[in-house]
Amino acid sequence: MNTAANSERLEGDPVSLWVATGGTTDYPALRGDVEVDVAVIGAGIAGLTAALTLKRAGRSVAVLEAARVGTGVTGHTTGKVTSLQRLVYTQLRESHGTDTARAYGQANEAALRHIADVVAVEGIDCDFRRVANYTYAESDDALALVHTEAELAAELGLPATFTTDVPLPFEVKGAVKFDEQAQLHAVKYLQGLSRAVHGDGSYVFEQARAQGIEEGSPCIVGLENGSVRARDVIVATNVPFGDNGRFDERCHAHRSYLVAGPVDTAPLDATFISVDEPMRSILTVGIDGVSYMLVGGEGHPAAESGNSAQRYRRLASFARDRLGVEEVAYRWSTQDGIPVDGLPYVGPMTPESQHVYVVTGLRKWGLTNGTAAALILADTITGRENPWAAMFNSNRAATAEAVKSTAGRETEATEAADVGDSSGVRTPAELAPGQGTVIEAAGQSTAVYKDAEGALHAVSAVCTHLGCIVEFNSADTTWDCPCHGSRFSTDGSVIQGPAVDALEAKPAP
Repeated sequence: MNTAANSERLEGDPVSLWVATGGTTDYPALRGDVEVDVAVIGAGIAGLTAALTLKRAGRSVAVLEAARVGTGVTGHTTGKVTSLQRLVYTQLRESHGTDTARAYGQANEAALRHIADVVAVEGIDCDFRRVANYTYAESDDALALVHTEAELAAELGLPATFTTDVPLPFEVKGAVKFDEQAQLHAVKYLQGLSRAVHGDGSYVFEQARAQGIEEGSPCIVGLENGSVRARDVIVATNVPFGDNGRFDERCHAHRSYLVAGPVDTAPLDATFISVDEPMRSILTVGIDGVSYMLVGGEGHPAAESGNSAQRYRRLASFARDRLGVEEVAYRWSTQDGIPVDGLPYVGPMTPESQHVYVVTGLRKWGLTNGTAAALILADTITGRENPWAAMFNSNRAATAEAVKSTAGRETEATEAADVGDSSGVRTPAELAPGQGTVIEAAGQSTAVYKDAEGALHAVSAVCTHLGCIVEFNSADTTWDCPCHGSRFSTDGSVIQGPAVDALEAKPAP
């Protein structure tokens, strides 16, 4: 069995449900020079929320998106908008204390309210609806954790109850339930934000990859065919652009996987996540008259290689055996930053920065954490006090206790690479269609992929971020950097940073 055959049997189109059903945008690329009050790099949840909030406050903004609105990390989310995030409050109380746990909950609840208000005021058609969210337990050990989380969250003033009435089609022992949470179509929401930002002296630019930031008065963001001059710059690119690796030791890339398939039932008024391992995240959504069941999980640090195809298959089996999904229609993976002490980083890029700000480490709950982060930065730039700015301080020092408390969480065991993979391939001729491998020859590392028609595509295997050697991901047909999480297409173009530059095209060895 070879990798190509292994990949061909995977169910579903390899694209996010949100990207596949969200339509497209067509904002202009930047040509020439633009001057605004605030430049925002990245058109995801944090960047666009900050841009709209600042525009409402009277600032002119320019959003720079390297690809298209909604095609980045936010477009690959679960769609959950919730302050209940598995067992986060127990974890934060252990590592940071009760006051921080309470403030974190308040920030996420405020973000949920903000999203609901924006949807209503801007008239964004993004399938936003209120649902309950559950963290559920199937084992006795997990049930004890659920009881603790429910009691603590209620003490913190959050909409928490313990319940044994969990509307899942399989038996569970109990759950923490948060009422009045939400879900939405992530790409449609971002497109609605972008429409509200663009115009009246503010801009959204697509295919506009930033190439450098010069902090000064004003700051200058350089692009291939122009520049943006601004008093302030927000870097909201998941992994910070222009950071030069400073956050690498404070935040590691974590990969997750999702599958979605049609079901005959109406969408549930609830979303779910398990305490027991392997972790499973569940929700249903209605799009164009079709109900889809989404199942996520199988997470691991991006630096750990493994069998991505088997991860998709395990999620598909769970969806089929537990939830009645007969066939997977879409499958996708995504990466987010996990901060070492469990709290996002929001604020100045460095201790010396006066006008360049960063958002990163949203710990896989970006719709609410990214919104809260955007509100913090909007307040900072406009000179308003924000009650959560100190908690999310981007230049804080992580305590040893915090690192110990959060180390290893949200991580599952990885297995060996694909059976019949290309690790033994020494020449391009040995590759089967759909296979890729790194070939060492003449002192160079070359990443070579053979497509379904047998054509070879060769690029440098040296990641343009900090020089690690990329690896081939057969399930997603990407070149992935195991060091810091950069991802590239088979033609070398950047899919996800921190890398900015593409892998250079090379002749096949």
